[in-house]
Amino acid sequence: MLLDKKEIGKRLFELRGDTKREVVAADNNISVSALTMYETGKRVPRDEIKVNLAKYYHTSVGKLFYAEECHT
Repeated sequence: MLLDKKEIGKRLFELRGDTKREVVAADNNISVSALTMYETGKRVPRDEIKVNLAKYYHTSVGKLFYAEECHT
């Protein structure tokens, strides 16, 4: 089951750590405002961006965007 927007945002924010939003956005070919909306739980990225962000953060789409029971 897909996590709610707030939980996805929390995970994305934590993974970004001290890296500036501008850097993550540029590296993933998305706008800073889009990344901000994902991190604040206002929007969920489309599937292509989910894949790119998972690769960027060296994790799987399942671990980043889905509930734990879906990928254990």
